[in-house]
Amino acid sequence: MSPIAPELLMALAGGTAGAAGQQIWASLRDLVRRRPTDGEPRGEGELTSLADAADSPTRARELADVLALRARQDPDFARALDTWRREAEALEGASTGAGDVRNEVSGGTIQGPVVQARDINGPLHFGSWPSQGPG
Repeated sequence: MSPIAPELLMALAGGTAGAAGQQIWASLRDLVRRRPTDGEPRGEGELTSLADAADSPTRARELADVLALRARQDPDFARALDTWRREAEALEGASTGAGDVRNEVSGGTIQGPVVQARDINGPLHFGSWPSQGPG
C-alpha cells in the first residue's frame, strides 16, 4: 500500500479542500473508528489531534504512521484505506492549496482588466477593451 502524504492529511484536516474535502475527511474519521479485528482502536487519537492542529506536520506524520501500521496489521483496513487514499488524492488535484496569492501588476497607466481569483471553474469574459496604444 502506498503511504498517505502528511500534506494531504493536513489539507483535509484544515478544510482547504472545500466541501468535498470535508466529506473525504469525514469518511476517514468513519474508517478509523471502525474497530479492528483485535478490538484495539488505532488512529482515533491521532486523527483528533490533527483536526485540532491541522497545520502541524508532526501530527500529520503521526497519523500517517499509525494508519500505515494499522494497514499492515489488518488487510481489510488496508483495502479500505487504499480506496480512501485514491479518492483523497484525486480530490487534492482539484484544490490549489491554502489560498496564498501574491500578484504584481506593472507596465504603465493603460492596462487591461486585472483579476485576482482562486479556483475558477469556467470561462471569464471581459467584453471589449479599448485599444492600448496610439491609434
